[in-house]
Amino acid sequence: MSFEPGFELHPGAAQDIVEIWEFIAQHSMVAARKVREEILDAVRKSVPFPRSGHRRSDLTSRPLRFHVVRDYLIAYSPERRPLVVIAVLHGRRNPRSITSILETRQ
Repeated sequence: MSFEPGFELHPGAAQDIVEIWEFIAQHSMVAARKVREEILDAVRKSVPFPRSGHRRSDLTSRPLRFHVVRDYLIAYSPERRPLVVIAVLHGRRNPRSITSILETRQ
């Protein structure tokens, strides 16, 4: 799924963003929109500098990079063009759960 030039969202990552928005929107539509835009802005900023994110060898052996936005961990593949966002997950999730999700999303 592509939102705009320069990056694509893995279907799972698109669903992650929808679920984050829905959860926050239960309390505030304005806050939900703001968090969604902050996540997408971080991805947009990664496009020209795909290696700017950090690696997480504790979560995956894949060459993914990560950015943190608020409490959310954005995992993306810096080597693909367009850049591909693999997942957007809450950072307090169990690391094994995060690892499992990243392993299943190609």
